[in-house]
Amino acid sequence: MKQIALIVIFIVAVVVVAFLGGTFYVVNETQQVIITQFGQPQGEPVTTPGLRLKMPFVQKANYFERRFLEWDGEPNQLPTKDKRFIFVDTYARWRITDPLKFFQRLRDERGAQSRLDDILDGETRNTIASHNLIEVVRSSNREFAITDDLPEEATDDSRGTIDLGRKELENEVLANASGRTTDLGIEILDFRFKRINYVEEVRQRVYDRMISERQRIATEFRSEGKGESARINGEKDRELKRITSEAYRTAQEIHGRADAEAADIYARAYNRDPEFYRFLKTMEVLETSLKGETVLVLGTDGEFLRFLEKSR
Repeated sequence: MKQIALIVIFIVAVVVVAFLGGTFYVVNETQQVIITQFGQPQGEPVTTPGLRLKMPFVQKANYFERRFLEWDGEPNQLPTKDKRFIFVDTYARWRITDPLKFFQRLRDERGAQSRLDDILDGETRNTIASHNLIEVVRSSNREFAITDDLPEEATDDSRGTIDLGRKELENEVLANASGRTTDLGIEILDFRFKRINYVEEVRQRVYDRMISERQRIATEFRSEGKGESARINGEKDRELKRITSEAYRTAQEIHGRADAEAADIYARAYNRDPEFYRFLKTMEVLETSLKGETVLVLGTDGEFLRFLEKSR
C-alpha cells in the first residue's frame, strides 16, 4: 500500500508540474508572442515583457523576434539596360512589425526569408534592368582619376553622365519592395548592393585588357630606359675620348718640354766640353747597339775606336 501511495503522489506531482509549466510562459525584451489555440490566434499580440498565463495543453505561445533581422541574398547574374551582364550580391535588414499578420501570412522566419527572396531579388532585377551599368556602380559625376601613364581611352567603357547613381537605385529597390511587404506584417529597414562585378567571361576580358595595357606601358618604359641607357653610354664614350685626348695632348706637351729642356742641357754640355759630349753620345749609341751576341767591326778611323785607344 505504501508503494502504491508513493506512485500516486509521484504521478500527481508530475501532472501538477506539467499543468503549471503549461500555464505560465515568459516574454523577454527581445520577443513578442502570439497565443494560438488549436492553431488559431487568440487575442492581441503580447509585446510587453513579463510572466504570462495561458490555458495549459490547449494554447501555445509562438515567439517572434522584436530585433532587426538579416536578409542575405544570393549573387545573381543580371543584365543592365545597356546589355552588360553582371553579378549582383545584395543584403537587407528587416523586422516584424505586426506579429499577428506575420503569423497569419508567413508563419515563421523561414517563410519570411523565402518571401523576401522573391520580393527583393525581383525588385533588384527590375531596377538593374532599367538602368545602365554606370548608374549601378557610380554615385556621383565626379571626374575620373586618370594617371599620366594610363590613356583616357582606357576608361571609355565607363564614361557617361549618371542621373541617379547607386545610392538612388538602392533606395528605389527599397521603396518598391516595401510596398509589397505592408500586408505581411514586416518592414524592410535597409537595402544595399553588397558587391557588383562582371560575369566571369566579361571579367576575364577586362583583366586581359588591363594586362595588355600594363604590358604596353611596361614596354614603353623599357624602350625609354634603353634609349636613356644608350644616351648615357654615348655621353660616357664621348667624355672618355675627350679625357683621353686631353691627357694625350698634355702628355705630348710635357714630353715636348722635356725634350726641349734635355736638348738645352745637351747643348750647354756640348758648349762646355764638346769632346766629353761626343764621348757620352758614342757610349749611348754603343749601349743601344750592342745587345746579345752582337759582333762589332770597327774601322781604324772610327770615333769609337779612337775613344777606346785614348782610354788605354
